[in-house]
Amino acid sequence: MDTPYKPKNILITGAAGFIASHVCNRLIRNYPDYKIIVLDKLDYCSNLKNLLPSRSSPNFKFIKGDIASADLVNFILLTESIDTIMHFAAQTHVDNSFGNSFEFTKNNIYGTHVLLEACKVTGQIKRFIHVSTDEVYGETEEDAVVGNHEASQLLPTNPYSATKAGAEMLVMAYGRSYGLPVITTRGNNVYGPNQFPEKLIPKFILLAMRGKTLPIHGDGSNVRSYLYCEDVAEAFEVVLHKGEIGHVYNIGTKKERRVIDVAKDICKLFCLNPDTQIKFVDNRPFNDQRYYLDDQKLKSLGWSERTTWEEGLRKTMEWYVGNRDWWGDVSGALLPHPRMLMVPGVERKLDGSDVNDSSSLLMKANNTQNGMVITTSKNTPDEHKHSLKFLIYGRTGWIGGLLGQLCEKQGIPYEYGKGRLENRSLLLADIQNAKPTHVFNAAGVTGRPNVDWCESHKTETIRANVAGTLTLADVCREHNLLLINYATGCIFEYDDAHPLGSGIGFKEEERANFTGSFYSKTKAMVEELLREYDNVCTLRVRMPISSDLTNPRNFITKISKYTKVVDIPNSMTILDELLPISIEMAKRNLRGIWNFTNPGVVSHNEILEMYRDYINPSFKWVNFTLEEQAKVIVAPRSNNELDASKLKKEFPELLSIKESLIKHVFEPNKKT
Repeated sequence: MDTPYKPKNILITGAAGFIASHVCNRLIRNYPDYKIIVLDKLDYCSNLKNLLPSRSSPNFKFIKGDIASADLVNFILLTESIDTIMHFAAQTHVDNSFGNSFEFTKNNIYGTHVLLEACKVTGQIKRFIHVSTDEVYGETEEDAVVGNHEASQLLPTNPYSATKAGAEMLVMAYGRSYGLPVITTRGNNVYGPNQFPEKLIPKFILLAMRGKTLPIHGDGSNVRSYLYCEDVAEAFEVVLHKGEIGHVYNIGTKKERRVIDVAKDICKLFCLNPDTQIKFVDNRPFNDQRYYLDDQKLKSLGWSERTTWEEGLRKTMEWYVGNRDWWGDVSGALLPHPRMLMVPGVERKLDGSDVNDSSSLLMKANNTQNGMVITTSKNTPDEHKHSLKFLIYGRTGWIGGLLGQLCEKQGIPYEYGKGRLENRSLLLADIQNAKPTHVFNAAGVTGRPNVDWCESHKTETIRANVAGTLTLADVCREHNLLLINYATGCIFEYDDAHPLGSGIGFKEEERANFTGSFYSKTKAMVEELLREYDNVCTLRVRMPISSDLTNPRNFITKISKYTKVVDIPNSMTILDELLPISIEMAKRNLRGIWNFTNPGVVSHNEILEMYRDYINPSFKWVNFTLEEQAKVIVAPRSNNELDASKLKKEFPELLSIKESLIKHVFEPNKKT
């Protein structure tokens, strides 16, 4: 496939469940121009909290409803102009399928059939991605060295896998008979945050947390392959954009583990003795010994597993420890053979105002088309506002304090983080208690009273600026939270490619070239590392200024008190204008690096001239050279111009630095 497929309006079924919620959150995070519609009936193993990172996004919409409702499915495809379907909705727990197999047929086969028929009738679908399972291949020989490839025979051995194989046959038939653009995936076992604890790994983690025995079916020799949820979400991102119509893709790993070894690894994480903590119980009616996949076809599209077993298991354990009550009472799921959870008609209650119920959607319609009711449903501004919740770090700092004031002014619920950034367990507790939609980091070390302090306090600076920031970013990523990180642009220095006075500023993709101060070194280091985190929005702040001329952190306040000042044009940040923009960036779920300054440059002398003209007519100052300055400071200072065109394009109303200084700083403080 030469040109990657680019969808416009995607319907994801079952996205309040485990795997699909990670896929949905990833697409919302990475593709703000894609509109994502989620259809989920909120069965026992679904949870709207799984979609918390997406629910404040303007390109996200949730509809509570059943894929088995033909009227509803047709209605959604037409009114939302759906061109792509990612079909995850299914009953998936093998144990339940032995005791309630008819419900599996209804959900997995009939529900898929309804979707396919709606696609055929509307004739507008360009991609139908059907999510199946490795279990449709049946058991793999214990001594097999080559895994099942996409053309291998399907030999399901339990009611669950049989219904998934049956659904695949329908998908294939609609592809061949009606030309539907179908793609099928078959995946290994997936684990990670948000998974309902009827599955092996979360069940064992919760039992270990409670000090209870871990029940193993049979002798524990059964072999399974496990993929971490974020790796799988990335796989679906690749299949969506690069997958070939009519093809099947295995999503797998060559790394296998016996069930008994998984139990032992979890015991090790909790410092438990596996000899006393593991209990062998009756086996399933039929328990496949091994599933083994050939994953080369998907790898040829550019996907590969990123997360090691040890890292993924640790992250999963930490998430469950920090989210003990995510699922409420799950005692029934923790039994050795749970079969009582899946009761028809038992669904989770809605927990948010930003949810559209299928019955109300259909009842409120005021138009019809082809016998279908047509309506639109959009959240009001108030509903959108109250779906936000900010967690802010840096309460005692200047920017952190201003953020809290802005949240109060805009009516956005917020809390300040209590934990120190380098303490992972306290950060997890903050997120568990606050349940934020976004996290803001305005904490860190700049120096007391200036960056020279960092030269003699290097370990403290590393701890706060590097270790702390990276820990917060990592914790946020595990919880699918966007982190707005107030960084610095003081990592650049005018050079031959960006000469002083040329108007050529450093762009976001350029790497730091200034390491004159230890403060700048740590900031440059952490910015480079944060490029690997797709959940971080890095804002390069420079020489921040606000209308509060009494604040000692204010750049104007600083230089107005200096005995002598240099006179060099620099990019600067007017907080009165740009901090509200940072909140809007969070609402838009913007990511990556942004030069967070007003366009253009202003020199020290130009600022002090304004200060004299607007504030103090008798104010005078003296200049000195960089060479003279170097004699009275410990560490060199950064001087540069940042190219703010990316920010200006996103926010066209953004004022130039000199215009913003007059409007937001000097006019409000005018005394002459």
